[in-house]
Amino acid sequence: MTRRGTMAARAVVFAGTVLIGACSEPSHDRNEHYVFVATNINLPYWKEAEAGFLDGAKTLGVTAELTGPTSYSPNAELQAFRQAVESQPAGICLSAARPELFQADIDKAIAQGIPVICVDSDVPNSKRVTYIGTDNFKAGRESLRRMAPLVQSKGNIAVITIEGQRNLDDRVAGVADALANFPALKLTKIMDGKGDAKSAFDQVSELIQKKENIVGIICLEATGGAGAADAVHRFNMEGKLPIVAFDNDPETLNWIDKGAIAVTITQKPYVMSYYALKFLDDLHHNAVHQFKDWRIGPGAPMPTSMDTGTVVIDKSNLQLYRDSLPSHAKL
Repeated sequence: MTRRGTMAARAVVFAGTVLIGACSEPSHDRNEHYVFVATNINLPYWKEAEAGFLDGAKTLGVTAELTGPTSYSPNAELQAFRQAVESQPAGICLSAARPELFQADIDKAIAQGIPVICVDSDVPNSKRVTYIGTDNFKAGRESLRRMAPLVQSKGNIAVITIEGQRNLDDRVAGVADALANFPALKLTKIMDGKGDAKSAFDQVSELIQKKENIVGIICLEATGGAGAADAVHRFNMEGKLPIVAFDNDPETLNWIDKGAIAVTITQKPYVMSYYALKFLDDLHHNAVHQFKDWRIGPGAPMPTSMDTGTVVIDKSNLQLYRDSLPSHAKL
């Protein structure tokens, strides 16, 4: 069988499995409630995730909510997670701003029989059941691969990230790893944008004003791209200092349209959250019978990680991307 044929066969098997599961779903109590805890939840990214989480809940006849601080605040997110555990929900999704803050509390939730799934940002050393989201190391490699032709594969590049956040650290590692394929490219500056477009704007403006020897900027989180693009625009450097951004914030897409951002690597927060809700529901009902009960089994009764993939957007497919989005994600 050809590789394409094998992939098609796998898709059929997966679709059939989903349909069988849908036909044999356990009964649901209207009081079943699921919680998704994240940080900076007013970002468009989390609005997409919320839509997926709520749609997943709707298909099962249960209730769900997205909660957490409205700015980047790991400690406030930890308090939101603790409050969620205290409410004894049927399950919790978590995107951990800083994994070391959450490990003990995740383990406590699991000990109470509350399933916890990490979405978007993992806490791999905890007892969380699974991770659903982007393969961030791979996404970082893709960011560097997209930058290379924009700068003729040579020169010094800068990265905007949020220091200490696991998913972003993995992306930085992916960028660094991919440099092996482009020996004339160097990563010489890593900036902590702190999840704030104004911070990214200020740091890129300073970089330009000091005439630092940087030929391109890779932004690895949602807010940095717009902030960097605003700075590049301010100094009339569109096209002279190329930017590869991350995620699909409206401002990021607008800057692609205007020419200040060349490419953005977009994730699938709706997909992550939709399937995470269904996985939580399966755990709550102990529906996957790999073991008698997932709470006492020696391992997870489902994949330990799921890569939901990325979509690369540039000016050539920007309008197609916008036109293809459903109403909950119009950008």
